[in-house]
Amino acid sequence: MKGIVFTEFLEMVEKKFGYAFVDQIINEANLPTKGAYTSVGTYPHQEMVSLLMTVHFHSQIPVDDLLKTFGNHLFGVFKKSYAVFFDKFTSAFDMLENIENHIHVEVKKLYPDAELPRFETERIGLNSLKMVYYSDRRMSALAEGLIESTLEYFNQKGGIKIEQVDNEGKIVTFIIKTEG
Repeated sequence: MKGIVFTEFLEMVEKKFGYAFVDQIINEANLPTKGAYTSVGTYPHQEMVSLLMTVHFHSQIPVDDLLKTFGNHLFGVFKKSYAVFFDKFTSAFDMLENIENHIHVEVKKLYPDAELPRFETERIGLNSLKMVYYSDRRMSALAEGLIESTLEYFNQKGGIKIEQVDNEGKIVTFIIKTEG
């Protein structure tokens, strides 16, 4: 998992709970890296799970809520750091439909070793998009936060219905509907 995910997660946690809390969760999570992340490094996914579970334990915030909030946070980071990706799209659906064949292609150019989730999209109406998430990491709530922030960025009101396709959370369908 790319280091930017770790560094930004810890940044988000620090903003909410403070530096001492971040130091505490890093120590308690028993991380092989000791929490020494760089944004361009690559680290085991299990370390993110350990961090998430430790934050959950101390804050009692459900893990999916933490991931969704992190998705919102990460969207802001991506918007600031990779503005060129955002300028090419005119709507939330336009952007979401291009994650797999455009955005992820560009991400792979920057980070060839990045292990990204896979998405399939299908328009199911003028104001509806079906988006299927595939990932062994089971972090669909992070994707949900990114989708919410995409709608907000394009000033599109709407909702997201989530359907678990498998019991493990490796495949999740998002039905995204916008108003008008």
